[in-house]
Amino acid sequence: MNIAQAVRKRILQLCKDNNLSVNALSNQSGVTQSTVNNIVNGPTYNVGLATIKKLCDGVNISVREFFDCELFDDIEPEVK
Repeated sequence: MNIAQAVRKRILQLCKDNNLSVNALSNQSGVTQSTVNNIVNGPTYNVGLATIKKLCDGVNISVREFFDCELFDDIEPEVK
């Protein structure tokens, strides 16, 4: 799994854990719905840390908590 896939899965996991739709997450975090949709549906590969921070704020977790997940344990190297 690459980093973009892990970020997508983590965002969807947070939505599920918090009983939120992607739209509700975007409303709570202040990130536009189109941006969140582009992240979870694949067109956006590089998600900025500021965007991840806003999404974390929307579900009241820290950035550390966002990345403290088994999804990020075996990320493929970006440089080969």
